[in-house]
Amino acid sequence: MSKVLFSLRRLCVLRNGFDTGTGTYNVNNTSHDGDKIVAIDGPAGAGKSTVSRRVAAMLGFAFLDTGAMYRAATWRALKHGVALDDAEAVTASTRAMRLELAERNAGLRVYADGEDVTDAIRSPEVTRNIFRLDQVPGVRRRLVELQREFGCRRPTVAEGRDIGTVVFPNARCKIYLDASLECRARRRALEMEERGVPVDFPALIEEIRERDEKTMNRADSPLRRAADAVLVDTTDMNLEQVVDTLTSLARERL
Repeated sequence: MSKVLFSLRRLCVLRNGFDTGTGTYNVNNTSHDGDKIVAIDGPAGAGKSTVSRRVAAMLGFAFLDTGAMYRAATWRALKHGVALDDAEAVTASTRAMRLELAERNAGLRVYADGEDVTDAIRSPEVTRNIFRLDQVPGVRRRLVELQREFGCRRPTVAEGRDIGTVVFPNARCKIYLDASLECRARRRALEMEERGVPVDFPALIEEIRERDEKTMNRADSPLRRAADAVLVDTTDMNLEQVVDTLTSLARERL
């Protein structure tokens, strides 16, 4: 069984701010009341995707992996030979992409232009280049539109780097998930090993350090903790402890 949670193919209906199916939603709307949004931000390797997916299941909410959206845009640009330093070209590529997030028995699947790219978007090449797209304002604006559309459809646990500051600034539950650099690198290395990807640990630490530097200092939507976000340092916590902590926080605030 499967359930399509989001499809860019319907966005043509939404571009003028009106969903002919429900009679609601404006893609330029920034005033989402956040009643049913759990916004989880944090740096690379903090475990946001794994934890957010589990928290969403506990709450009965949809899960929005915004990182997967940027990865899909990066994968598409690489596939079509788009110059990644050409902001107009990568923005055009992102706007042309048909993106679909579908809930399958095995978990969330990501489709770009009809192709299942769930595994491909986790490749080292995409990981090395994703920062080049997530710093482009046009790319960010397009994907933020889609993220707001997703969150306005149903209760959502959304994870990323600007969820509580830009995408859903009025979310009632904001969490900033963090951990030490070495801990984050160990977790990322484990994920790579599970997919059969060779790991150069010193290089991986440096890669994450550089990613932190770039995302925290980019001009457009830098990674930062929202003033009203709860900081959760997971360095000395296991997965179950983190999931329980975040689920409790969400239930208290929503």
